[in-house]
Amino acid sequence: MKLGVFNPVLYDKTLEETFEYLKDKNVQAIELGCGGYPGTKHLDAKEYIKDEQKIKELKKLSEKYDILISAISVHGNPVHPDKNIAKAFDEDIKAGIILAGKLGVTVVNTFSGCPGDCSSSKYPNWVTCAWPPDFAEVLKYQWEKVLIPYWKDCTAYANLKGINKIALELHPGFSVYNVESLLKLRNAVGETIGANLDPSHLIWQGVDMFEVIKALKEAIYHFHAKDTFIDRRNTDINGVLDTKPYSKEFDRSWYFRTVGYGNGELFWRKIFSALRLINYDYVVSIEHEDSLMTTYEGLDKAIEFLQKLMITEEKPQDIYWA
Repeated sequence: MKLGVFNPVLYDKTLEETFEYLKDKNVQAIELGCGGYPGTKHLDAKEYIKDEQKIKELKKLSEKYDILISAISVHGNPVHPDKNIAKAFDEDIKAGIILAGKLGVTVVNTFSGCPGDCSSSKYPNWVTCAWPPDFAEVLKYQWEKVLIPYWKDCTAYANLKGINKIALELHPGFSVYNVESLLKLRNAVGETIGANLDPSHLIWQGVDMFEVIKALKEAIYHFHAKDTFIDRRNTDINGVLDTKPYSKEFDRSWYFRTVGYGNGELFWRKIFSALRLINYDYVVSIEHEDSLMTTYEGLDKAIEFLQKLMITEEKPQDIYWA
C-alpha cells in the first residue's frame, strides 16, 4: 500500500509546491481533483485535455518528484434533477475520464449522484426509510429510470477512453451510500463501477469497517483515509441522522476528524489488516476535513499516524512451518 493525499487540502500552494511538500513528507501518491466539487484550483480537466503540453508538464511533475497520481477526482451529481446542474457535472466527469486516459491514471473517483423523485423535480431526494409506500416508488424511479441508465452510458464511455475503474465514494445523500447500494449498481452496470472507500461516511452509519472491506473485496478501487467522531451523548438523544451545519460540532451527533482522532490505532490497524486480507495494494489517500484542526496540523498528524500503521511490505508467501 502507498500513502497519498487528496490535493484540495493544499490549494494554498501551487501544484508544483504541492508535489514538493508531499515529497518532503515521504508521501508516495496524490489524488488530483480537477472539476466538480473538488474544484479546479490546481488543474481543470477541460483545459488540460485540449493542451498536450499541459499533460506533458503534469507527467513530468509526477516523474520529477516520484509521486504517483492515484486517481483523477471529479466528484459531482451527474443525475441531478436540474438538467443544467447535471450536465455540468457530467461534462466534468467525462473530461476527468479523458484526462485520466491521457495521463495513464487507472482510476476516476466521483459520486453516484442522486436524482429527484420524478422527471419534474427541482432537487435531489434521498430516501432513508421504507414507509410510507411513496418512497418505494421514488426509489424505483431513481434506479430504473435515471441511475442505472446514466451509469451504463458513462461506464461505456469510460471503457472507450481506456478507463475501466470508476470509483464511487459511498456517501449518504447520494444513491450509492453503503455496501448494498454500491453492489446493486455494480451488478446492474458492470465491474467498471467500484468503490472509493471512505470510512468516515460509513462509521456514523454504524457499520463494521472490517466486514465492509471483506464484503466489497475486489470492488475497492481506491481508499480514503478520513475519520469520524461520534458524540454518544448527542446520538443517544437524537440518533445519527443529523442536518445541523458541520460548524456546530458541539451539538452534532458526529463530525469528521483527522485519522486517529475519531477512532484509535486498533480501529485503523484492523482496517489495514482487512485491506491486506483482500489483497488491496493500492493507495490510501488522506482527505482532510477536520474542522477542529488547521490544514497543516491535521495533515501532518494524519501522515505521521498512517506511516506508522500502514502495512507497506509485500505479503509473505509462506510463513508456516507446522
